[in-house]
Amino acid sequence: MDNLIGTLLAIGGNLLVSISLTIQKYSHVKLVGTKDPRSFYRTKTWWCGFVLACIGEGANFVSYAFAPLALVAPLNAVSILTSAILGLVFLREKSKPKDFAKRYWLSFLGCIITIAGTYLFVTFGPNSHEKLTAENIVKHIVGWPVLLYLLLEIITFCLLLYFYKQRSANYLVIILLLVALLGSVTVITVKAVSGMLVLTAEGNMQLNYPIFSVMFVCMVASVVFQARFLSQASKLYDSCLIACVNYTLSTIFAMVAGAVFYLEFNNEDILHICIFLLGSAVCILGVFLITKNRKRTKAFEPYVTMNMTNGIPTIHDKGLVVQPDFNGSFSYGTLVNNDGVAPATLPVNLEQPPVHSRSSDASHDPPDLKKD
Repeated sequence: MDNLIGTLLAIGGNLLVSISLTIQKYSHVKLVGTKDPRSFYRTKTWWCGFVLACIGEGANFVSYAFAPLALVAPLNAVSILTSAILGLVFLREKSKPKDFAKRYWLSFLGCIITIAGTYLFVTFGPNSHEKLTAENIVKHIVGWPVLLYLLLEIITFCLLLYFYKQRSANYLVIILLLVALLGSVTVITVKAVSGMLVLTAEGNMQLNYPIFSVMFVCMVASVVFQARFLSQASKLYDSCLIACVNYTLSTIFAMVAGAVFYLEFNNEDILHICIFLLGSAVCILGVFLITKNRKRTKAFEPYVTMNMTNGIPTIHDKGLVVQPDFNGSFSYGTLVNNDGVAPATLPVNLEQPPVHSRSSDASHDPPDLKKD
C-alpha cells in the first residue's frame, strides 16, 4: 500500500508539472501573439500553471516518504512522456495525418516504450518500507558504506568541478555529471526530510532533532547548485539533449543512492532486481527516442562581410547585424581559423583619404585618353 501511494503521488505530481509548464508556455505565447502589454504574471493562465506546478512538486515531495528512491526517481519519465504527448497533440492541428505520422513515428514509439518500461520497474521495483525516524537516518549516515559512498562522491565532484572551472571543460557530460552527483544528495535529503515531516504529521515529532536541520540545509543547497549547473548547460546545449542525458544520469545516481543509503535492494531477489533494471533501461531508451525526434535549435554561425564602416567589420547572425566593440583594433574573435594560425590583430586607420576634385585630376590625365 505504501508503494502504491508513493507511486500514484509521483505519477500525479509529474503529470501536473508537465501540464502546468504547458499552460505557462501557452500564456507566454498568447501574450506575444496578441501583443498584450501586460506582464505574464498578471494573467490568470500563468497563475493557474504556477499553482498546478506547486501542487505537482508537493506531490513529488511527499511521494518520497512512501515509496523507495529507486522507484520514485525513474518516474520522472512520466513528465517527459506527458510533455511529448501534449506537444504531439498541439502539433497535430497544423499537420496532415500522413505527414504527422511520418515525421513523429519515433516519438510514438518512444512513448510506447516508456510506458512499457514504467510498468516493468513499477511492478518489480523494491518493496522496502522503513520508518524514517531521526535515529534511523543517523544510523544510515554513520554506516561505513554510506561514508565511503559520500567520500567517493565528494572526490568525484571536486575533480569534475576542477576540470569545469579551471580547464574550461564545458562538456555536457561533465556538467550533467555534476548535476547528477548533486541530485543524488538531493534525493537522499528529500526522502529524509519528507519522511520526518510525514511522521510529525502522524503525531511522532521529528523536527526537534538536529539531523532534520542538517538534512533540510543540504537539500536546499543541493537544489540551488543543481539549478545553477542546469542553467549553465541550457545556455550551451539543446534542451532535448539535456533532458535525455540528465534523466539517464540522475536516474542511475538516484538508484545507487537508494541502494547504498537506504538499503532498498537488500530484501529483493535477483530476478526482481534484473527485471527492475531492465524496465529502467527500457524507460531510458523510450526517453531517448522521444527527445531524439524533437526539433533542434540551430547554433550561432557568424560571418563577416567585406563592407566595413570606419574600419570596423560587420558581423551577421542570420539577418541580425552585430557591431563589435571598437578599441582601436579588431580580430575575428571566435570564428574558426582553418589555417591553424592564431587570429591577428590588425591596425585600423581611421583617417579618411584625401578627396580631390575632378578638375584637378583631369589636368594630370594623359592627352591621348579617350573620354566618354
